[in-house]
Amino acid sequence: MKWTLPNILTVLRLLAAPGVAVLFLYFARPWADWIALALFSVAAVTDWIDGYLARAWSQESKFGAMLDPIADKAMVVIALLVICGFSGMDPWILLPATLILFRETFVSGLREFLGDTAGTLKVTRLAKWKTAAQMTAIAVLFSTGAFQTYFAMQTEGMDAETVFAILDGTVPDENGILWKYHGMIYSWWIGILLLWAAMVLTLVTGGDYFRKSLPHLKG
Repeated sequence: MKWTLPNILTVLRLLAAPGVAVLFLYFARPWADWIALALFSVAAVTDWIDGYLARAWSQESKFGAMLDPIADKAMVVIALLVICGFSGMDPWILLPATLILFRETFVSGLREFLGDTAGTLKVTRLAKWKTAAQMTAIAVLFSTGAFQTYFAMQTEGMDAETVFAILDGTVPDENGILWKYHGMIYSWWIGILLLWAAMVLTLVTGGDYFRKSLPHLKG
């Protein structure tokens, strides 16, 4: 295996996947959320860059073809586990995350079982959109975690009536609570919509892979 730039980027993306979770062990929130968002976003961008460079420079390899989907799945799976954890197992996040993890595990097992014939399960354009939707949703939800932490820190010690009065505009917002609240709400809804869209694409592509594999499962 040659250490070409595309392969190096793929390996770095794979190593970044557990790093997203480890950050929360060494950094306090919201810093952990912002750093995880930055690390995840950079790693997600390399998913496009390494593929583009491999094709442009004719450096496509079996190693890269094998490791690229593994790195993508590791990033998505670990990031979703982290988000489920700090969201308090919110059912709006837990349900799509569970179905996404189920599909990824199912397809990975299917590819392993098919062995040499797994080449029939080529990555489709829809599957690429699925991955893009997953990564965008995760990035947005990391920002939601940061906004939630800011809002909790700013309103700590305040009674509920004062908080509601600030949000209603009847009391001056001297500490910038309002923009943190809006950031929390808007990023949550955008992230949830993207995550559910990713879930639908995930299930559709998973069903497509299973349909294509049926001829190899008979007998």
